[in-house]
Amino acid sequence: FFLLIVSYYFYMSWNVKYVVLILFTTVLSYGCARLLEKYPAHKKLFLWLTVAACMSVLFFFKYYNFFDLTIVRILQKCAIPVQAHTLTLLLPVGISFYTFQTLSYVIDVYRGEVEAERNFFTYAAFISFFPQLVAGPIERTSNLLPQIKGEHTFHREDAVYGLKLMAWGFFKKLVIADNLAVYVDLVFDTPQDYPGFAMLLAAFFFTIQIYGDFSGYSDIAIGCARLFGIDLMQNFKYPYFSRDIAEFWRRWHISLTTWFRDYIYIPLGGSRAGKWKSFRNTLVIFLVSGFWHGANWTFVAWGAYHALLFLPLLLLGQNRRYRDSVAENSFLPSVKELTQMGVTFLLVLLGWILFRSEDISHAAVYLE
Repeated sequence: FFLLIVSYYFYMSWNVKYVVLILFTTVLSYGCARLLEKYPAHKKLFLWLTVAACMSVLFFFKYYNFFDLTIVRILQKCAIPVQAHTLTLLLPVGISFYTFQTLSYVIDVYRGEVEAERNFFTYAAFISFFPQLVAGPIERTSNLLPQIKGEHTFHREDAVYGLKLMAWGFFKKLVIADNLAVYVDLVFDTPQDYPGFAMLLAAFFFTIQIYGDFSGYSDIAIGCARLFGIDLMQNFKYPYFSRDIAEFWRRWHISLTTWFRDYIYIPLGGSRAGKWKSFRNTLVIFLVSGFWHGANWTFVAWGAYHALLFLPLLLLGQNRRYRDSVAENSFLPSVKELTQMGVTFLLVLLGWILFRSEDISHAAVYLE
């Protein structure tokens, strides 16, 4: 009850009105999970009801204006006079994260991997758990829900570790990322005013900035949760030391990457559906991953770019060649590994230019 109260207070301190959205998502998914378990003959109906309702809310607030403007521009280019009907909407904080966590819970119940939670307040605390509510990690039901339900006692070691991790996360976010952002914003706003080296430096700084932002928040969330005796999953694992793009995606935003793998890639057939379907499935999850990050074609292009880097590895059967640790049998990476890391880092950096740009034309100007 304490976690539920403070989590809702935390969320409402941003915008009281939008608490209705997370409450609606929670009530709907809780009810549908109970119903699909009680009436197995109709469980597919309750599953798709949850998916349709939750994704409709996410689409309306995050993607409505994007699709409206896109359709209008296409029609106008076809000489069809139409006007855009954009809405002034404030994107609800954390909606992508708690929507995905909700969907994974209902899908897990549908698959019979977990039982539907009987206690509504326990389930509501699981969905709204405030340390990871805003930006993840996106937790699995089997990991977080039992911990929410369990008894907890205070352990000094956990608290000390949690506070240290939070301090490190704040340092990455406030000291590293926010200070680099000053220079990055300056150059990316008017790239035509700067020489090539300054633009390359800004791209490099953004590569570090976005890692500091994302992993810094994850560290804060994981550390804060540890204060309550709750272990959240590791979300970043030194991604810029990856030796190829496949390894990068096993180390970057792990909770999101594994979510796409478990709930989109594998249901589509994964890599067992034949070579060409594997290509299709890989392309789908990268495009969806890009689109998930924001309503802009630059994010879709960023996802497509990484798909193009990943597909040759899949074709040659090398997408899983680096599942072990870097330099497993030595203290330092070999020259070959260092070269691979440098090339992978450069490819990721070029992708971040797409991610950071305001639109495709802006990215083209920057890359010129």
